[in-house]
Amino acid sequence: MTDATTKAPTARQRRGWNVADIVREYGVLLIIVLLLVVLTMLSDSFLTPRNLLNILNQSTPLFIISCALTLVIIGGGFDLSTGAIFGVAAVSAAWLAINVDPYLAMVAAPLIGIVLGTINGVIITAFNVHSFLVTLATSLVYRGMAILVTNGKLIPVRIDEFAWLGRQKLDLGGGVSVNIAVIVMLVFMALIMFILNRTTLGRAIYAVGGNEEAALLSGIRTNLVKIITFAFSGGAAGLAGVITVSRLSMGEPQAGTGLEFEAIAAVILGGTSIMGGAGAIWRSMAGVLLLALIGNGFNILNVNPFFKDLTTGVIIVLAVALAAAGNRR
Repeated sequence: MTDATTKAPTARQRRGWNVADIVREYGVLLIIVLLLVVLTMLSDSFLTPRNLLNILNQSTPLFIISCALTLVIIGGGFDLSTGAIFGVAAVSAAWLAINVDPYLAMVAAPLIGIVLGTINGVIITAFNVHSFLVTLATSLVYRGMAILVTNGKLIPVRIDEFAWLGRQKLDLGGGVSVNIAVIVMLVFMALIMFILNRTTLGRAIYAVGGNEEAALLSGIRTNLVKIITFAFSGGAAGLAGVITVSRLSMGEPQAGTGLEFEAIAAVILGGTSIMGGAGAIWRSMAGVLLLALIGNGFNILNVNPFFKDLTTGVIIVLAVALAAAGNRR
């Protein structure tokens, strides 16, 4: 007797895998391996523990935001406000660190992000407006809030207790050390992966993104699921914001401008479906890593930044084309 929990084989599984399928499913990983090989051959300073850890450290905010944004996109949503929430949380943390308490500032930034993300979700579900339009509008509001907090000025934060999150390192031995921020990012990533893959909420997110009407009929509180995904996205932006301010010792109202587009590009590049219902955290992390490797490689080789943007754009277009070709089959 067949186990009732056994899933029926997909069309792709029945016909077997071919080279085209492998490229579509794991193309981003293949490109990463190719980049690692090429950059290692071109520069002796690339494949070193110090440089690789530096890549992770510099990309920590983008890793965190992309990780949570994956939940939103799998759930069928879109969030253009993460950069603005990043800015609000960053300047709020800077102000609180100076005027109240540095440790409170580190806790408050993610909470501010959760509140702003929840507002996004509530507006989207209450008025049944597409998340693209809502988050585009709220991004302008939130950016204005950041300017109000700072009065349009920079907020320098030279407090050792606050700089701990972004600058403190943990010695791994052998002259190798890793930033605390990287450890925070890895813990956050593990948490999101657990939620998405091992919990009822994760299954509900896939269901809502795959077919919202069917999910609603099956008893899933679709509006609540959407709100939760946007709350996660906002909280991640707040966490990324306080890490960045802690590292730079400076809060500025325009911080995070364009970060939302980098995160969306990373998620799409990793292979998460922009239509919702399909994707994985590891895919988005691979997309972020690919973007980081491109940037780091071009910096090491001292190549014109124009070619970096050109290369990134071409790779994203190819990734989307491959995904679209796979969906048509």
